[in-house]
Amino acid sequence: MRNISAWLKHRRARHGNAFPSLHWKPFLWVTASLVLLALLALDTPLDAARMSPAARWFGRGFTDYGKSDWILYACLFVIIQSGVAFRALRRRRERMHALFISHVAFYAFACIALSGISANLLKRLIGRARPVHFDDWGVFGFSPLSFDAKFESFPSGHSTTLGALFMILALLLPRHRLLWGVIAVWLAATRVMVGAHYPSDVIAGFAYGTWFSLATAIVFSRYGLVFRLSAEGWPIPRQKLTFSRRINA
Repeated sequence: MRNISAWLKHRRARHGNAFPSLHWKPFLWVTASLVLLALLALDTPLDAARMSPAARWFGRGFTDYGKSDWILYACLFVIIQSGVAFRALRRRRERMHALFISHVAFYAFACIALSGISANLLKRLIGRARPVHFDDWGVFGFSPLSFDAKFESFPSGHSTTLGALFMILALLLPRHRLLWGVIAVWLAATRVMVGAHYPSDVIAGFAYGTWFSLATAIVFSRYGLVFRLSAEGWPIPRQKLTFSRRINA
């Protein structure tokens, strides 16, 4: 532990002591506005309406992609494989790239795991009733700290994972961020289609996940891990994910 602490101190001193901005104020105001609008204008109508068979089929078929376990297993697999590659490779450039990939996988693991844990703590603390109990509790039904699954609607855990994954991909592969965003929004919407969450739950979870990954990337950049800060203060990858061998003519 002392070696890790000393290493982190060295990284922090090398890449600057000033803590970068986490951009939390704009995220907070935009998220709060969208959640409030959904709560007042969307939650009741969508809960009262009957979902079409096509929407239910789509929701049931794709909603499990919002689970965090498959992402965490994939990250652990990449971390192990990159560690093996780091020890097996001989060229320094290849070894450093393998180390970078392991840091990327650790960053993704931390984002998905920690955002999911904190979102689950929040939903138990808030205790909002799920849509299936709308007739008894309505959209403003709350039972904080009840530790009952029917009062764990806000925020959506699946949507938190999808929001975190979207921001991870958008930061690492920014050229395709629009594609990642469209896919993530559709998958998050399946939580409404299957009747597990209200729209406001999904919006809150998705926004929380995106901010969590962004904030984690900024913290990583302080230690020179995976990211560096642009002139505008946003994290950008320190190197490309793909490795290209230099061919001497």
